[in-house]
Amino acid sequence: MKTFLVSLRMLVATTLLLGVAYPLAVWGIGRAFFHREAEGSQIVRNGQIVGSHLLAQKTENPRLFWPRPSACDYATVPSGASSQPWSSAALLSRIDASPFCDERATQSGSGLDPDLTPDAILAQMDRVAAARSWDTVRCNRVAAWIASRTEGGIIGPRYVNVLELNLALDKLETLE
Repeated sequence: MKTFLVSLRMLVATTLLLGVAYPLAVWGIGRAFFHREAEGSQIVRNGQIVGSHLLAQKTENPRLFWPRPSACDYATVPSGASSQPWSSAALLSRIDASPFCDERATQSGSGLDPDLTPDAILAQMDRVAAARSWDTVRCNRVAAWIASRTEGGIIGPRYVNVLELNLALDKLETLE
């Protein structure tokens, strides 16, 4: 009986310490020092949440740049990859890979990757330019703008956040 009571006290103590105190401490530190990240890195425009800096969003609008395909249809709960390679006929039939470079014809590991390389973005320029009625001068300005806002490249690949790019382009068009 004594062993049982000691075990029960240890269970209660470790549950309170590791199941309540530690998660609350991590949550509190996160909210205090990393508020934006703790709230999901949300992007807010005009007082409304329009997405997250960390998650791709599904779109088929030709006026927008598209993220990489998602095996989970951009849903966060069942996120994950498929085992289909870029050469898979099933994958290529699911997406129209013809106007994109090889990267656009592959899925991200989580199915939620919000970033593309500048080459994958620029490979979509003709479609977006046609849908937005851009001339060559405008396309060159947008390409320069994309190059100036490309991140990474020191250790990993250079990338552009597709959602932030689309929001910036919409904002630029409303200002002009």
